[in-house]
Amino acid sequence: MLTVSDSRTLETDTSGALIAQRLEAMGHRLVARDIVIDDEARIRHAVAAFVGQPGVDVVIVTGGTGLTRRDVTPEAVAALGTKHIAGFGELFRWLSYQDIGTSTIQSRADAWLCDSTLVFVVPGSTGACRLAMDRILVEQLDNRHRPCNFVQLLPRIRGEAP
Repeated sequence: MLTVSDSRTLETDTSGALIAQRLEAMGHRLVARDIVIDDEARIRHAVAAFVGQPGVDVVIVTGGTGLTRRDVTPEAVAALGTKHIAGFGELFRWLSYQDIGTSTIQSRADAWLCDSTLVFVVPGSTGACRLAMDRILVEQLDNRHRPCNFVQLLPRIRGEAP
């Protein structure tokens, strides 16, 4: 789990804490939690390090998804992506519209498959992280969710199952 911020620390990062808590409550093991400044090369390096770790199936990155000059998280992750998962960002904005109206168009929430690791990029606000975790990822990271979920796909993505 990676937070992109120029000002947060592990102690003040409520969004990262919420994601970590939700993942652990879902029964997932949090391998690492880190913070990196809003710098495209540093973000790309941090995400690549997570993707390169054996046993890391999912990376969630929060922050740096807006429209300002410093918001470069989607670009950093896209450079590592092997397949774009456009539906994540589309669904995120559709759900977010119910809470914040047309302001949701300013969000660049997105997702990619980076080799065989799923990488989700969500805005840095605690509300946005709650929405992503509670309305999308809670089901998609649960192998019991039907008709399908990301957990079921991982062995096929890795070529481990027919």
